[in-house]
Amino acid sequence: MDKKSLLLKAITDQGMLPLFFHADEQKTIDISQAVYDVGVRVIEYTNRGKEALSNFKKLKEVAQRSMPELKLGIGTIKTPQEAQDFIDAGADFIVCPIVTPEVAEVCNRADLLWIPGCMTPTEISIAQKHGAGLIKIFPANILGQEFISSIKDLFRGQLFMPTGGVDLSKENISSWFKAGVCAVGMGSKLISKDVMESGKYEQLAKNTKEVLAVIQSIK
Repeated sequence: MDKKSLLLKAITDQGMLPLFFHADEQKTIDISQAVYDVGVRVIEYTNRGKEALSNFKKLKEVAQRSMPELKLGIGTIKTPQEAQDFIDAGADFIVCPIVTPEVAEVCNRADLLWIPGCMTPTEISIAQKHGAGLIKIFPANILGQEFISSIKDLFRGQLFMPTGGVDLSKENISSWFKAGVCAVGMGSKLISKDVMESGKYEQLAKNTKEVLAVIQSIK
């Protein structure tokens, strides 16, 4: 199995992709360690601050010692240069909020999984033409589960992951999987500002463990 296929399998097996950004290096490490310790093996760190690249590099370094099975991707990538910078820093996959063919080219040259954000069938079609193995439906809270149900037959075999507004309840998560997604992106509903700022890592670990269990029970 090639690198992209292995990563896709890891995300779909996990059934969720936690994503976050924090400017503080130690908090970035602690948050990642908290979710890793309860079973998360794929994380999306997001490029949402000037500290993102240096924090990412440090997290990759620490992960070699304390999170050896971690696959670490970078999100909120909008330009080819950003993609290349994080690929050079060891990114395992690239996530974008938009469809940018130039970023796809950089990822394809590096043989990395590219996950673009799409909001319309036209964007999904363009993403497919540029090799998107997994498509992020974003913003999911605006589009809703019915959007997935309505378009999935147009793109048979395409893997979808909603991001933005997916909450922790079994009802909400179940409704996304019933609509036909392979995984859900879990951002601020899981790794909230309060969790990050107050260092509530035990609560984060508990919530993460519960979400993973819910997903395995409904898949």
